[in-house]
Amino acid sequence: MTQLKNLKAAISLNDVATILGFTPKALAYILYKIPSAEKYAHFDIPKRSGGIRKISAPVARLKKLQTRLALTLQQCIIEINTSLKVKNVLSHAFTPKFSIITNAVNHRNKRFVFNLDLENFFGTINFGRVRGFFIENRNFQLHPDVATVLAQIACHENMLPQGSPSSPVISNLIGHILDIRLAELAHKTGCTYSRYADDLTFSTNKANFPSRVAQLINQTTHEWNTGKELERLILKAGFTINSSKTRMQYESNRQEVTGLIVNKKINTRTEYRHLVRAMAHNLYKTGQFYKTETVRDATGALVHTKVDGTVSQLNGMLSFVDSVGVYNLEKNEPKEFSVTKHKDAKPEAKLSAIETVYRRVLFFKNFYSPEYPVILCEGKTDSVYIKAALRKLVDDFPNLAVKKNGKVESKIRFFNYTKTADRIMNLNGGTGQINKFIVDYAPNCKKISAKGQLMPVIVLIDNDEGAKGIYSTVSKVTKKEVKNTDDFFFVAENLYIVATPLLEGKQSTIEDFFEPYVRDTKLHGKSFSGKNTFDPHTQYGKHYFAEYVVKKDESKISFEGFRPILARLDAALSDYKKKT
Repeated sequence: MTQLKNLKAAISLNDVATILGFTPKALAYILYKIPSAEKYAHFDIPKRSGGIRKISAPVARLKKLQTRLALTLQQCIIEINTSLKVKNVLSHAFTPKFSIITNAVNHRNKRFVFNLDLENFFGTINFGRVRGFFIENRNFQLHPDVATVLAQIACHENMLPQGSPSSPVISNLIGHILDIRLAELAHKTGCTYSRYADDLTFSTNKANFPSRVAQLINQTTHEWNTGKELERLILKAGFTINSSKTRMQYESNRQEVTGLIVNKKINTRTEYRHLVRAMAHNLYKTGQFYKTETVRDATGALVHTKVDGTVSQLNGMLSFVDSVGVYNLEKNEPKEFSVTKHKDAKPEAKLSAIETVYRRVLFFKNFYSPEYPVILCEGKTDSVYIKAALRKLVDDFPNLAVKKNGKVESKIRFFNYTKTADRIMNLNGGTGQINKFIVDYAPNCKKISAKGQLMPVIVLIDNDEGAKGIYSTVSKVTKKEVKNTDDFFFVAENLYIVATPLLEGKQSTIEDFFEPYVRDTKLHGKSFSGKNTFDPHTQYGKHYFAEYVVKKDESKISFEGFRPILARLDAALSDYKKKT
């Protein structure tokens, strides 16, 4: 049965436990035995717009339970939307494939944009509303005892707590009633409506903004109030308006929706991009930068203070700016942002100014100053093999990983090949890109004056025909002879190359170090091919080999053949420790 049908068929706590993957005893213990005061950790975080947001973070066991509930309810939403043939949504927060960008785009290029916030959004959704929703809503209509258990899992101190994994999806379910009513109002008045959590937006190109939605109360100061019908519908749905955040934006001024500019096309604030670039400049120069945070002092007053920023925070900020640029590209907007299209093109010649900044921050984070030694594999599946081998052989390679509390804790990190890495850094695996990476590595390091290079970066390659080009490149860069029998090659700065060992004096690829029976595993009658090109009718490739042979049967594979590769990685790490 589907998850929705399972919930509808449930009649007790035992049934709920089974659906969420818990034993009834464990579920009952979390709900009824752990003291309420010990279920959550409470702390404050500053809001971007000022003020404080109170967060209630559940303890590990409760968080796991709420996460399972969130996933179950999200699957129910998908089932409901599929049956109703719903493709678009009104609420863009906490919804897969939707974001502040998809929310903002609804209001692009409009004469009027009206924003309002709901007061204490999560806090107004109490235990009774959650329980009543699951009993009465026509899509759920759950047994009262089941609805009670779900509300007990989700609520704390008679409300949905901010910080709980299940609060967002439940708030969307309950908020959907409001969305339907406000969408109807928008349709009747010639407006567009969308919601992002507690942030509601109406926009229109009509000559006059509909008074049923918002009313102008002061012509001189351009002060607007929520329209009486809109206010009535919000109150009827059990929410209240935060009047201090109500605002009307005209096309002649900058219009923002969920932090994005919507006048002509979706964009981030110019000031935000300038701030990010300034932070990045300080990072390259000094290795640190500052962020402004709002906190309360001893008297309770809000105070702006500078705090140390982290590379991960800066990376997140640039990722946000970049995501907006990518959206515009995909929608064929005017090309303020550009993308490297050709595999062998110089990325710096194709990237926009902000993308160039992003590229350098990614280089700093992943290679110049990583927290752990970094392994950059030639193939995207190679890291799967090395991680699995380390888990099996952990006791023999303490420089690479250690076992703590029965779990293997890696001391190295693998570079993650992503679409962003491909587009911004021109890295997606393959010898051609690795050659370029090696040539550019030292020059890229020299562009950064901050202290770094405390951890080595190791490029792991197959010792086959493709390696000859890499050996030639390393020879040109180092002005030294490179032999394919060497355990490792030091290139420059903190960069090393490690090749798979030769096997009986012959070339090798990383898959050659599995025992023959592993490579001979058939999937649906097909044989494994380690080559980049293969016959899909009779063979399967590296991705399927990694996912459905190595990962699936990891416990049955010895990985003894990987000792020489791990030993070479270990030797490169030891060599760099000597240099530093």
